[in-house]
Amino acid sequence: MGLNISNMLTPSRASFYSIILGNAATPLGSVVLLVTFGMKDNYRTEYIKIEVADFELSYHAILGRLALVKFMAVPHYIYQLLKMPGKIGVLMFRGDLKKSYDCDQEVIEYAVKSRVPEPSVKVFAAA
Repeated sequence: MGLNISNMLTPSRASFYSIILGNAATPLGSVVLLVTFGMKDNYRTEYIKIEVADFELSYHAILGRLALVKFMAVPHYIYQLLKMPGKIGVLMFRGDLKKSYDCDQEVIEYAVKSRVPEPSVKVFAAA
């Protein structure tokens, strides 16, 4: 995004699960930013609390339930469509099936390379 948010980060105790298969990850911190969807004539802007993470993944952002609620957005997962009210009408954003598939493959490859064994597996192996 081109922002220097390192001095804006506040500590966060939240952990990410199921982003990297089998691993939990701790964010670098959180920051509140103004987020806008749409174009100059029809848009929607809200302040969103964003958990900042240092992942080697294709995702730029993952909108959680709280962000979807704040934007009053309706996700249609099957059609890869996100709808939300704008200033003068409905905003619609379509996903790309090929890009989604490529991202999933990248996540799987990364998870295989970076899998951290759970403590119970280590104890079992030592026994």
